[in-house]
Amino acid sequence: MSGTKLLLITGEYPPMEGGVADFTAIVGERLAQRGVEVHVLTSEQANAVERQGPDTVHPRMSDWGFRPLYRTVRELVDALSPDLINIQYQTAAFGMHPAINLLPRRLSDVPMVTTFHDLKVPYLLPKAVRLRRWVNRELARSCAAAIVTNAQDHEALEQVSGVRRIEMIPIGSNISRRLPPGFDRSAWRGQWGVTDRTSLLSFFGFLNDSKGAIELIEALGQLTDEGRAVDLVMIGGAVSSSNASNQLYYDRVRNEITEHKLDDHVFWTGYIANEEVSAAFVSADLCVLPFADGVSFRRGSLMAALTHGVAIISTHPEVPIPELVHGENIYLVPPRDAAAVADAVRELSQDAALRERLARGARELSRQFDWDTIADRTLALFREVLASSGASVPSPNADKGTGH
Repeated sequence: MSGTKLLLITGEYPPMEGGVADFTAIVGERLAQRGVEVHVLTSEQANAVERQGPDTVHPRMSDWGFRPLYRTVRELVDALSPDLINIQYQTAAFGMHPAINLLPRRLSDVPMVTTFHDLKVPYLLPKAVRLRRWVNRELARSCAAAIVTNAQDHEALEQVSGVRRIEMIPIGSNISRRLPPGFDRSAWRGQWGVTDRTSLLSFFGFLNDSKGAIELIEALGQLTDEGRAVDLVMIGGAVSSSNASNQLYYDRVRNEITEHKLDDHVFWTGYIANEEVSAAFVSADLCVLPFADGVSFRRGSLMAALTHGVAIISTHPEVPIPELVHGENIYLVPPRDAAAVADAVRELSQDAALRERLARGARELSRQFDWDTIADRTLALFREVLASSGASVPSPNADKGTGH
């Protein structure tokens, strides 16, 4: 049944740069293809004016505090009469303000579902950490359902009393595998002065202290000190639009590069188009993602690497992930261990057959994270939530459109 209205609330949305921004835009588009009327409340940075598309964007928020958030949401609810609200939750995207966490308690006349992109609590002060943990749990408890993207967050929410429903729906890659016309791998590597005799590593995603970039630079330093021909390309923007505080970590990474005399071995692409990201991924020999808290399907950078079918080095997950098999579709090392990263690069650089096996396994695994499947599962959950509240949404197979 068409005509159902959904209000998505997100701290970031294109053209802002960030994984949550891209995720919200893609999911909103796919839901619109399925007959849902999608509206997006987001930050003023997302656009100067409201615009029409697969969704209607309302870039009204300059402050995610209690008064502006509750007033704006109330105005939109009164004007639009949405059947359901879906909060795309990531702490930093809402300026780390707790108003969004308490919104379901404040606005109880519309069913709400929260998609938790990350339950990790940023360290501010010990008391602030405890408060942040409490407001995250309060958000999960007060919603009709909570969507998590990975096993770690699912396990964490299962320990929280009062959560009515938890659904695990993975994220997909916000970067599709789409190479530029006439792509030539040797020519692309050549722009950085990288020859076929050099092992080119890649890293993708914004920088923060959970990404393990410091350990990656230390490993690169160890390898170059041994006289090995190895370079690194840092793909994409370094600091997200919604979390400029990570500038400090970016500065640490740049200082580490300089201290190890690696400025001629590390290349930065900056924020680039999808086709250029694909070209950079395919031009590298290995993708190294040494997450400090272990590999996880909540990581968009991992999803992008899987989609591009590259050999991936990452770190042991906090919670076992059966789909990730060391030596078959990923190469796992301990977190925060630069020497282990260097050892993995040495082994894989010398073993082309293992690299190809990992790349093939990554391509096969990536098929599990199709955006249409994600949209169908999300819509099915919305249908169940609304059915329990007496409303309805379109069938998951209605009006899919062509996708992309």
